[in-house]
Amino acid sequence: MEKDNQKLQRTMTSRHITMMALGGAIGAGLFKGSSAAIDLAGPSVLFAYLIGGIILLFVMQGLAEMAVRNHEARTFRDLVQKILGKYPAYFLDWIYWKMWVLNIAAESVVAAIFIQYWLPDYPIWILALSVSVLVTAINLLSVKVFAETEYWLALIKITVIVVFIIAGLVLLLVTFGHHTAVGFSNLTEHGGFFPNGSTGLIAAMLVVIYSYGGTEIIGITLAETKNPEKVVPKAVRSTLVRIVTFYLLPFFIIVSLIPWNEVNGVPESPFVMVFKMIGIPGADHIMNAVVILAIISSMNSGLYGSSRVLYTQAVDGRIPKIFAHLSKRKVPVYAILMCTLALYMGVIISLFAGSKTFDFLMGSLGYTVLFIWLIIAIAHLKSRKKQPEKTSAYAVKWFPFTTWIAIIALSAILIGIIFTTSIIVTGITLAIYIFITLTYVYKGRFQEN
Repeated sequence: MEKDNQKLQRTMTSRHITMMALGGAIGAGLFKGSSAAIDLAGPSVLFAYLIGGIILLFVMQGLAEMAVRNHEARTFRDLVQKILGKYPAYFLDWIYWKMWVLNIAAESVVAAIFIQYWLPDYPIWILALSVSVLVTAINLLSVKVFAETEYWLALIKITVIVVFIIAGLVLLLVTFGHHTAVGFSNLTEHGGFFPNGSTGLIAAMLVVIYSYGGTEIIGITLAETKNPEKVVPKAVRSTLVRIVTFYLLPFFIIVSLIPWNEVNGVPESPFVMVFKMIGIPGADHIMNAVVILAIISSMNSGLYGSSRVLYTQAVDGRIPKIFAHLSKRKVPVYAILMCTLALYMGVIISLFAGSKTFDFLMGSLGYTVLFIWLIIAIAHLKSRKKQPEKTSAYAVKWFPFTTWIAIIALSAILIGIIFTTSIIVTGITLAIYIFITLTYVYKGRFQEN
């Protein structure tokens, strides 16, 4: 057990973890992944994000209920291990760590590319290094400073998305000056609402799952949240409404204003394309700044999540104790630096891998988010059998139907993704999962001896 002076501080409130979940989920997946999703599914991408949002709702409700039932839980492993056993908990912890480390590595390069738009004379690696140092410094400060920084970064990002939605609706519905209301003809023209059929919709689900990934970071904040049994359910409810809103409405505006087959054929983000249609001077610079803030915000959440996984592993003696050391500001400094080291290594690898790096990483990360959701849903399903006598201040309505729907839907999406995703992406992801499993088996045998 942790000594009192070596415990993480419970300083995060509902507004902090709500905005952190939004910061994790509204990042490169929305601003950069949107083009790929629309290119795969056309206007039916709206269905893909609606389906993903409903699944996310059911999964997060289960996560909230388990968090309320287990007051002592610090992270996912604590919630899952008592219900599913050691291996699923071990697997969940490490694929979650892998998800964030790969994600922040990819996003640091993407952020550098966007910064280079203003600073073309600086090489990518210097800009990526600068972003990485900034995110590391924020995380090394107190948890309260980190949470406040993430809160304001996410708030700026969300404010701009709200402006985007309002302006887009005006372009769709109002005729003014030389502009004629666009209407909704683009939703059915250019091949119809399902131009690539069900195959395109299924393929887009990988991007959708990746885009929504990060919301479950609420499960990592348990040890540093005041009154988690009250705060977590509240944060889950408010976060889900906002995420679905901030994805569905922007995508509806994009595919209504711009023919879907023209979205992925231009270098700029579809958000920049819409802002240019509005006629705002310097629209490209405005959106460039927003995208950079969005990515830094997502990296901020990712470094937090991955470092807390290492911290709890060290506290429980599964990895060297040095990663459990807390600074005077009560942050796991060595765990953060270890994740930062992986981040810098990932940046170097990503630079050598070329322009397809983000697409490959997005595919692998999509698989990982899907498995994380599946494990959480299965754990929730079994949690009622493990703790039937335990009453809770928060209980999922329509249990077990919602949880079963999530499990069946995620399993169907997994099967569909396997047949529609690059063999390289699937193979690399499988190799990582096998490696994690082998380390678990080896560690068990080593401990026996």
